[in-house]
Amino acid sequence: PPSAPSLSPGTSIPPSPRCWHRGVSREPGARWTEPGCRSCACQEGRVLCDAMSCSVPCSHPLPAPAGGCCPTCTGCLHEGVARAEGDVFSPSDGNCTICICLAGNVSCLSPECPPGSCPSPSPSDCCSCHPAKCSFRGHTYAHGARFSLDGDGCTTCVCQGGEVECSFAPCPVLDCPQHQRHLRPGQCCSSCREPPAPAGCFLDDNGVEFPVGQLWSPGDPCELCICQADGSVSCKRTECLETCPYPIRIPGQCCPDCSAGCTYMGRVFSNNETFPSELDPCLSCICLVR
Repeated sequence: PPSAPSLSPGTSIPPSPRCWHRGVSREPGARWTEPGCRSCACQEGRVLCDAMSCSVPCSHPLPAPAGGCCPTCTGCLHEGVARAEGDVFSPSDGNCTICICLAGNVSCLSPECPPGSCPSPSPSDCCSCHPAKCSFRGHTYAHGARFSLDGDGCTTCVCQGGEVECSFAPCPVLDCPQHQRHLRPGQCCSSCREPPAPAGCFLDDNGVEFPVGQLWSPGDPCELCICQADGSVSCKRTECLETCPYPIRIPGQCCPDCSAGCTYMGRVFSNNETFPSELDPCLSCICLVR
């Protein structure tokens, strides 16, 4: 690469060129502020401009003055009100709080009142007031005291600055109809009554009600039912064991009878009775109960 031109002894560095900007000549290295809060500088004959950045070293600066670009810390802007340097004031919801403006910063202090007192509207005596007591039904209660109305525990009351506020204890939502609800002695909330014990068993098919412990057969002589104490019906079938080939079936009786005789081809024969066979007239039959 070509080497940089060297200066011969006795020569001097030429001065930096001036800048022309909007018809005004500026010295090299000069800085100025353009309208719109733009900061400009003259460097090597060129004008370089950029938006001005403001460094505000306070918490409550005043807005920029007319013709200025940056907020100022020579006063304070607090709750929309401009305060002068060193100004002492109370905020809108002061409650005995005192504030001061120092170099654009607002510092506030509130009084610490001893127990049993409260801040007053007068800044000269902020802790002079005391909460009012409550007189209620011949009794006096301190501020903040809680008590039960009539001692039943169903209503809670509190004393607030001379006034008593009472509220009822919340009750649970009941899932029984209104006629089954009742309020027991000493209770705050109603409860559901226990359903009455069933007096018997009601049968929907024929409308007959049986007392508890009643036995009956529902049309089938081999089935026996009983009315339980909780109103339910329990049934059981009787299983028959036929011990003879030709038993006698008695109407209304569950199991056939083998001791009374024999049933053969639709006819009933007594024990030891002899009779001809209907299938073969040369055969003779006898009824034997064993």
